[in-house]
Formats: sequence, structure tokens, C-alpha cells
Amino acid sequence: MNMANIKKIHGMLATKNLSPGFKVYDEKEINGYRIWNPHRSKLAAAILKGIKEFPLKGDSKVLYLGAASGTTASHVSDIVDKGIVYCVEFSPRVFSKLIEVCKHRENMIPILGDARKPKEYASLVGKVDVIYQDVAQPEQVDIALKNAKYFLKDKGYLFLVLKARSIDVTKKPEEILKKELKKLRKKFKIIDILSLEPYDKDHFMVLARLL
Repeated sequence: MNMANIKKIHGMLATKNLSPGFKVYDEKEINGYRIWNPHRSKLAAAILKGIKEFPLKGDSKVLYLGAASGTTASHVSDIVDKGIVYCVEFSPRVFSKLIEVCKHRENMIPILGDARKPKEYASLVGKVDVIYQDVAQPEQVDIALKNAKYFLKDKGYLFLVLKARSIDVTKKPEEILKKELKKLRKKFKIIDILSLEPYDKDHFMVLARLL
């Protein structure tokens, strides 16, 4: 699978650093590439687990929901070096760290906002090719569907990190996954579903395309 600005170095995944010399989370840099830790990034874990498709291109426009302090978002920024990454984060404390990362990356736009309320940041975000969502909320699929309605281009892609324990701690993760996928299939074609173990327990990566 051809992936823009990604390669393996000494068996480790790495992205071409858009901001040479600047570290986001104490990652190593080798010959201009940042080592991408799958224990710190669910997208890296999904790649190493063999995700079937990888729709992020050099010029992709991406909406990242749940950007936190910018660890994975910074690697997405490396990948879509000629594109843009709209980074939505709800926590003001974490957002201050995200801003510092964005200062070093012209293609990262920090947005302090609630992913459950896309209307509030609709004026700041254009139509995107890809939505990447990693939020610890019970209504994860509903959040994805709302944002897709506002921002996702026709036939656009969704990376959905499904956190089973954030939805229901009383049920088995597989039961939760089945129920959530049923909701998602109303608007999306499911391309791939991956368990992220051993990197993340009770987490799944769902890749889907808008119908």
C-alpha cells in the first residue's frame, strides 16, 4: 500500500517531519523522519495491524475530532503536507498544548470546540476528504454522523476510533461494536474493522466511506 510521507526505519513506522527539529512528544527523528509510536497513536497501530485502505494523501483536507495535545494529529500533518488538518479539542488545558504544536505547523488549525456540536465550528471548517475521530464519549457514532453531515465530501472517508468502554462498561466490546456498526451503516460503507490490541485494549479502528 502506497502511503504519502510514511516509511519504515529499522522496522519502525515513521513520518517525514514537516517541522524538522521540532519534537511533539519526545519522539526520535532519523534522517528527517519522526518515529511514530503505535502505543501513543491509534492510527499508527491500525497501519501496523494492516488496515486495508489508507485514504490520507499529500493534499488531503482532514477534520480531526479529539486532537488532544496533537500527538497523532502532528503525524497526520506530516502525511498531508500539502493539505490541511482542522484539529478540534474540547479541553482548554490540553488545547494550550495543541496550540504550541500548531505554531510549528502551518497546515494544522487548532479549534477549541465540542465535537458533539459541529454547528459551533462550522464557520471555521471547510469540506474535508477525511474525518478522523478519537473521542471518549458514549455517543461516538452519533458524533461521527453529525460531523459527516456538515463537513464530509461525497464519498469521503471516516477513521473512527471506537472506544467500547466509553460507550458501555457492562457489555462485551464485541457486542458494543456490532451495535454501533449497525448505526454507522445507515450512512457509511464499512471498509475495515480492526482490533487495536496489543496496542490498545477494547479499542477498534473502523474505516468507512460515505455512501
